[in-house]
Parts: sequence; C-alpha cells; structure tokens
Amino acid sequence: MKRAESLRRIDERQSPWDLLVIGGGATGVSIALDAASRGLDVLLVEQSDFGKGTSSRSTKLVHGGVRYLEQGNLTLVRDALRERSRLRRNAPLLIHDLPFFIPCNNLFQRFYFWIGLKLYDFLAGSREFGRSRAVGRDAAAERLPTLRPEIHRGGVIYHDGQFDDCRLLIHIARTATEHGACLVNYMPATGLKKDAQGRVTGVVLNDQETGIERTVEARCVINAAGPFSDAVNRLDAPDGRPLLAASQGVHIVLPRHFFPGDTALIVPRTSDGRVLFLIPWHDQVVVGTTDTPISEAVLEPQAQEQEITFLLSTATEYLTQPPTRQDVTSLFTGIRPLVKNDRSSRTASLSRDHSITISPSGVVTIRGGKWTTVRKMAEDCVDRAIASAKLTASPCRTMTLALHGPAERPAEFATGVFDSPDAAAIERLVAASPDLAETSTGLPNLRRVDVVWAVREEMARTIEDVLARRSRWLFLDSAACVAAAPEVARWMAAELATDDDWQSDQVERFTAVAANYRLPSG
Repeated sequence: MKRAESLRRIDERQSPWDLLVIGGGATGVSIALDAASRGLDVLLVEQSDFGKGTSSRSTKLVHGGVRYLEQGNLTLVRDALRERSRLRRNAPLLIHDLPFFIPCNNLFQRFYFWIGLKLYDFLAGSREFGRSRAVGRDAAAERLPTLRPEIHRGGVIYHDGQFDDCRLLIHIARTATEHGACLVNYMPATGLKKDAQGRVTGVVLNDQETGIERTVEARCVINAAGPFSDAVNRLDAPDGRPLLAASQGVHIVLPRHFFPGDTALIVPRTSDGRVLFLIPWHDQVVVGTTDTPISEAVLEPQAQEQEITFLLSTATEYLTQPPTRQDVTSLFTGIRPLVKNDRSSRTASLSRDHSITISPSGVVTIRGGKWTTVRKMAEDCVDRAIASAKLTASPCRTMTLALHGPAERPAEFATGVFDSPDAAAIERLVAASPDLAETSTGLPNLRRVDVVWAVREEMARTIEDVLARRSRWLFLDSAACVAAAPEVARWMAAELATDDDWQSDQVERFTAVAANYRLPSG
C-alpha cells in the first residue's frame, strides 16, 4: 500500500496486465483480491481515495437483510447470510456480533417476527452469530433503557454483524497487495484504448497528483465504479443508456447517551416503507437510513432537508430524549448504485443483488450488490472476466482466505477510532519513536502515529483520507475534525515532504468537504 511503489510497477510494466479494475470501492478492491489470489496480474485504479464513495458510507452492518426476507427474496437472504459468516471467519477482528431489537405492539406481532427470524436463523445455517428469541417488555427495557416504553410490549431479539466499512476495505486492499495486486488511488480512467476490431486493450489514466497521463495495456478491463459505472461505460460507448438508478441514503450521528447499551434498534417499517436502524458505533449512535432517488451520482452527495427531518422525527418517536439538530455531531450521505428495474419506480424496491454484463468491446461491468455479498460478487465477476478474456487462473480462494491482520486479537487492538488489527505494529512505531505518541489537541484520541501509519502503510494522501477513512472521525464529529485539520496537515507534511502551501491547501479543501458532514442550521 505504497503509492510510489505502485507507480513504479505501472511504469516498469512491459506486458499487458491480466486485469485492470476501475473503481477502488468494496467491489473493485474485492475483485483485485480475488484475481490476485488466483495468480492473475491485477492493476486497480481509483479516481479519488479508496472507499471515498458508497463503501465508506454504509449503515455499518454485515447482514442478510431482514426486509428482503419479508419481500420473499429467500435466495438473496440465504446467500447474504452465508457470506456474512464467511466474512466473519476471514476477518474475525473486524466483524462482531450485534443484537437487534424489533419492538412489537402485541403478541401476534411478536409471534410474526419471531417466526420470520427463526427462518432467518435457519437460512444462516452456521453458528457464528447469536440466535433470535422473543423478549418481554421488562427485558427490552433493561437492554434499551432510553427506548420509549409506550411504543412496545416487548419484541424480538435477533443477531447480525457489525463492522467498520472502510477499515475492512483497507484490509482487503492490503491483502490484495500482499497477493501481488497493484493498487493506486487518485488515478482516474479518462479514456479507453481499442484495437482495429474495436476490442478494449487498455486504459488512459491521469495521475491527479502530478497531472501525468499514462496509457496502460490490459487483457481485460473491469468496470467496478459503483455509482459511477455508467460514466465509465460512456468511455466505451458514449451513447449507451444508463443502467443504474441512483438513490441516496442519509445517516445522522448522535452522542451515545441518547441510546446507551450494546443492542441496536430496528424499526421494521417507517413512513417511507424502509427499515430504519439506531445502531451503537464507536461510542456514538448512528441513525439511518433514507432512500431518496437522485438524478446523478456525485463524489460528495448532500443530505436533503426532508431526509434530516425524517430521521430526527423518527428517532423522536422512539427515544425518551428527543434529539434536536444541535445534538447531531455528524451526518453522512451515501449513494446506492441500484440496478434499474422497469417494473418499479421506487428505489426502495429495487434489487440489491448484483448484475454482470460484458460489452461488445469486452469491458466487464458489475453493478449493484451490497457490502455483505461483496466477496461473492468479486468471485462471480472474476469468473466472467477469465472466461471472456480466456485467461489462465487458479480456482477462487477467497471463501477461506484470511484477511490481513493477526489471527488473534492483540492486546493493543483498541486504539481509539483507528481500531486497526495492525495495532501491535503501530505500537512498535511508538516504542521506537516516542514523539509519535503525541495526541491531537482537536481530537484527543487521535495520535500522530495513527496519521503516520495511514500515510506510510495505507496510502493516505490527504487530510480527508486520514480523518474520514483511515480513522472515522469525520463520520463521528465533524466540528472536532475541522479544529484538528491543521495539526493533521502538519503531521502529514512531515511524512510526505510537502511545504506550507500544501498544508494550507489541504486545510482549505478539508474544511469544504467537512461542511457536507455538518447539519445545516435549518
């Protein structure tokens, strides 16, 4: 995960890469891992930072999808639950069990959800996660002390997985690198190279840091650009019709005292027909999400006023202490790259399953899907690419492939919001250079060593990379991040050998981005 090394490999490459993957989100990085672990030569390029888009803005759940069960999509639920278990086995330090409470108004409703969730347990098969059970009002009140008692008469507890989405993404990327994949961020694809028969043979890349343009050859190009896959396809076929229906989901973040305890709440049916969660995460509580159709995908989507109002009002219906706009410490908005379905105009009802297509020029495009099933998505995509480009490769290995990190939890694992399985190695850096133990005045739980590690080992290039995706502070306390930005810039500059102008520019850019994570005064 060193950008200079990736650029050197690109420049010294004499033969075509087997696969060139466009898109550094969960799907693209998982494809790079799958392909590299099969022995293929893989280059992955990302227009911004890894996980900048959808993959860092999820509800932080590894789950089968309770609402898909109610829709009768048993195959999607079963496959997702199986992938949930595989993911926990492959990354035991990054995925943990989280109980969820479904409030019920009467015994019939409690029986209805209990039956459905027993089917959920059955479809899961393995025992990596807890089993569902009905609970009475008193037991529920003990678990969720700030849940308004008048809105339920007990309910059902079931279990799913929780994770830090971008932390998992970075460790998939590091595992891919360890298997020989070449990954580089801030390197958008700006054009495609084709032969006389119209087959794609390479990609034109532009280095956002230097402005240098490169044309890289590849036997197969995979479009895994998520919400931007239609834009990548227009490089291949400018008149191609859009195949995605973009929808955005907003989450707000509140202090933990609004919702203490270790049990999440699920509202199975809100006024807009979605499932809503209140989830403990990094000593805060995440409330989400919405489902709002949007006309086009952008790197920094913005929450709409009606989405914010909906989340606050719904949380007020369920919490003893109503949250106000002033209580929100951060909010984040992600875009769902949903596959279009002509039978429905509602994005909430579009499939979260994935689709894979191959254009006449040979570009393999994968669309849709979700975090939980990303390993299987990658397997299916690489299988199609191998067949299409007639590549020679080993069978898929990722069902049982452990991700980067120690097999057992190190004593140093909990390092604030950094929370990395590399904690032991990070502590060794501190032991060798005690000045790296310095903490941020704006973010007391962020240490200089966390920033240094992100730059040296995880290809962080900007303040935003560090505060939004190598740590998760921007998702938790946007105001504190703005205060800490000059300090983080100074620490990064020492690692990157940049000047004062770079620091000033970085602080200005970060402050502009952080504004999208702050609640408008309204």
